[in-house]
Amino acid sequence: MPTVPVERGAQGGELVDLSVPIVSGMPVYPGDPEVAVTPALRAPEDGVNVQRLHLGSQSGTHVDAPWHIDDALPRLDELPLDRFAGPAVLVDARGQAAQGAIGPAVLPTGLRPGDVILIVTGWSDRWGHPDYLRHPYLAPETARTIVDAGVRTVGIDALSVDRTPGPGQEFSLAAHRVLCGAGAVIAENLTGLERLLRARAQGRTVEVFLFPLPLAAADGAPVRAVARLGPRS
Repeated sequence: MPTVPVERGAQGGELVDLSVPIVSGMPVYPGDPEVAVTPALRAPEDGVNVQRLHLGSQSGTHVDAPWHIDDALPRLDELPLDRFAGPAVLVDARGQAAQGAIGPAVLPTGLRPGDVILIVTGWSDRWGHPDYLRHPYLAPETARTIVDAGVRTVGIDALSVDRTPGPGQEFSLAAHRVLCGAGAVIAENLTGLERLLRARAQGRTVEVFLFPLPLAAADGAPVRAVARLGPRS
């Protein structure tokens, strides 16, 4: 699992990196472009170091815009910036079986518009291993409960909010269709969310920031996902 650095923020509190590093050969969703990071220019020969990046818009820790699953839905640059930040509502779904559907019973009461729901499966521990593809996923009725509460930002520490199909399994984007159909953004491949659960248990507030690269007219983009932890109560 990638390490989760914690830093002191300029405005107080601690900043926690929730992103996986972008490196050559990193895990990607089956069928997505492979990631390659190679030198384009080198300081000894060219005066500067510049890297060449080859990656898909859904590489690493990233957000999906609604357009990801339907041409009629908003693209990344058509979404308000406040959809990428807000108070975190942590949903502890650890202990769910591999490829198990996460039902709505895990959701807390009192969800509000502006909340950022983070589904904590613990599956980021399997990053880089074949078992990472067998992650738990959101049942469509869980996604429906979320959007009915007015929430439009959902993140998960797994490859997808939907099941990643194995051999002989049907491909489905049922949770994506509910969330994206309501104009929500989805953050995937988050890491280190257990750190936020511990902070919440200490009575600390948790804010999360998921600002993507400003790709024009895009289906999504990599993000540097960061949480800010308030002081202990």
